[in-house]
Amino acid sequence: MEQESRLNTDQPGTPGTLRPGGRTAKVRVAVLEATRETLAGQGFHALNMDRVAAAAGVGKTTVYRRWGSSAGLVADLLRDMAEQSVPGADTGTVEGDLGANAALVLDTLTDPRAGAVFRAVIAAAACDAECAAALNSFYATRIGAWAPCAERAAARGEIPADTDAAELIRAVSAPLYYRFAVSHEPLTALDAERAAVAALAAARAGAYRRAPSQP
Repeated sequence: MEQESRLNTDQPGTPGTLRPGGRTAKVRVAVLEATRETLAGQGFHALNMDRVAAAAGVGKTTVYRRWGSSAGLVADLLRDMAEQSVPGADTGTVEGDLGANAALVLDTLTDPRAGAVFRAVIAAAACDAECAAALNSFYATRIGAWAPCAERAAARGEIPADTDAAELIRAVSAPLYYRFAVSHEPLTALDAERAAVAALAAARAGAYRRAPSQP
């Protein structure tokens, strides 16, 4: 078929795993962008392998062989999003860093395209184990990128020295994701500010101290 001959990269391998550089990298970019557009516009349940292949200009045999299923597409999209993630802020104060984290989450979830993609992948994770594992890995990457903010704050004496950095970062975004994915309430800058202030107050009160057995 014409599309198959344009970008045919059928080779054995783990779904979604493509060699860096060259044609295979271009295939991955095209397929993941088509996946993103479908999720943003129609949601996970509209994600169809044949239509993604057509939108990407890639042979559908390649898409089935490389990604295996719609869940495989979502999982690889999440891996790509993790790879493209920006590092955590370093403003010099814990208030500034946590505020920046909350603002970034707010900007992402309220962006029409990005917010729709996240809503779709959260829905996918609720009904597919592979998507759930990929979403867990994505957030582990993001928390790892921002945890140094809390570690620096502890070193400066702004929060208890034994604060669990990952738990503090989770606490900042948790109220925002609750409004976004559970109660479906509008998100505002005030919500982000309150989330950061509340998380910091709880940290200073010792709410996120590590258990004695934790490293």
